[in-house]
Amino acid sequence: MHNLNDAAVERRCRMLSAGGADVALAGFCRDAEMGVAARGRGALMLGQSHDAALAARAAMTLKNAVSNSALRDHFAACDAIMARNLEQLAIAARIADGRPLIYECLDIHRALLGDSLPARIIQWIEQKLLQRSDLLITSSPAFIRNHFASREIGGEIVLVENKLLLDPIGSAVESVEPADTDRPITIGWFGMLRCKRTLEFLTQLITRSEGRVKVLIAGKPSPAELPNLEAEAARCEGITFTGPYTYDDLPQLYGQCDFAWSIDWFEEGLNSKWLLPNRIYEAIAHGAIPIALADVEVGHWLKRHDAGLVVRDAEEAAERILSVAPSELAQMRQAIDKIERDTVICSLEECRDLVRTIEGLSVR
Repeated sequence: MHNLNDAAVERRCRMLSAGGADVALAGFCRDAEMGVAARGRGALMLGQSHDAALAARAAMTLKNAVSNSALRDHFAACDAIMARNLEQLAIAARIADGRPLIYECLDIHRALLGDSLPARIIQWIEQKLLQRSDLLITSSPAFIRNHFASREIGGEIVLVENKLLLDPIGSAVESVEPADTDRPITIGWFGMLRCKRTLEFLTQLITRSEGRVKVLIAGKPSPAELPNLEAEAARCEGITFTGPYTYDDLPQLYGQCDFAWSIDWFEEGLNSKWLLPNRIYEAIAHGAIPIALADVEVGHWLKRHDAGLVVRDAEEAAERILSVAPSELAQMRQAIDKIERDTVICSLEECRDLVRTIEGLSVR
């Protein structure tokens, strides 16, 4: 795995376990130490990596791909090898030794879309690894349409959306209604925090609102993109930053919010245009209204379900938020409530289907 402390990594491990698989975990870590979840799974840490340090991660990848007997021993009893992102796939391909090789891709790095010489080298490596892969798992149909459709892949492609995974599987999620209609509109921005433009927009929106809008931020800021997020949030009256959170915190976090910020200008026009992030599933499951741009995959997803606040651009988003009436909020919440729970919450059968798909792979 690219980051053992990523909550999404633990979610995938839980999904595989719920489907009947035994999981052995190994990978890099963005922190100096593994978190509780990774330690609880007996994970093997391959080293500490850093956000946006592509060259350093490439060197660590090469080192582990060339020789890592501890990693081979750690996975000796495994029937299939799954890699989460391209650099981990390079390592996994070296130790697969005839076992099915599975590539899980949830982001398309900008280097995979460029025309420079380094980008073309990375794209060549990607193509070779895709040809060796027996299964590709990805989270958005836009990734398939806009990227993988033009690649040669050794096996089939499976779409596994970033749905909320509950424990126990299938537990109901209760949305929390606001206490009253007189309080300020609250916007939640949760998850991987890496979009500078989002922070600027929300700060300016608070100023324009004259006390009518508040923002709740939770998650882990990117050290490369938002190294001073906590200090910047503290300087803006109307922003509350609570730091990292766990799945157990989601009802309490989203329960404070009218809207969930789902616009991502990081790598605008590329990865941010194609992805379907965790936050739209989490928001809808907990009764918050996602805000998204109309011309990106999140906007397309919301329009298909006739839900959310879908806007053309930042200025329209600001105008709609600042002018929203209690009756309009109520209508948008009703639209969220009409979305079937299995659209945003992963079922036990989906967990089993994924494991059955892996079990059915032909050994190369």
